[in-house]
Amino acid sequence: MTPAINVARKAGIKHNLHEYKHEPGHESYGLEAAEKMGVEPARVFKTLIVATDTKELLVGIVPVSAMLNMKQIAKAAGAKKAAMAAAADVQRSSGYVLGGVSPLGQKKALRTFIDESAQQFDTIFASAGRRGLEIELAAADLATLTRGSFARIADDEH
Repeated sequence: MTPAINVARKAGIKHNLHEYKHEPGHESYGLEAAEKMGVEPARVFKTLIVATDTKELLVGIVPVSAMLNMKQIAKAAGAKKAAMAAAADVQRSSGYVLGGVSPLGQKKALRTFIDESAQQFDTIFASAGRRGLEIELAAADLATLTRGSFARIADDEH
């Protein structure tokens, strides 16, 4: 049981868990998840933590098939600039290891922005708090649980 799963269960939201065997050498945790679960990459979302020019940490949730647009997330947060947070800061604030960072159940609640593309699907997938474990839930439920807002923060698929 991970903190992410506990948050979803405690809130009573409808969700499903999907487990797969993580291969340590895979180049992308998110694309590996989509591949192993047989789900289109646009429905599988990665959780990224960025730092703004004011040193605020933010969570950006974007499809694994896209890149987080730093200008867009900074704009959504009312900041001038954003850059990927240092790995140590990510692990310290979230309580999760890289590749297993869930938007749910983080040690420190951070302002969260979910790419608006998530709203086009009945359900999306996000890390459930460890590599090889994904939680499937409605994007609106993810927004509620993270107190997140939807914004255009992803660059088109790469």
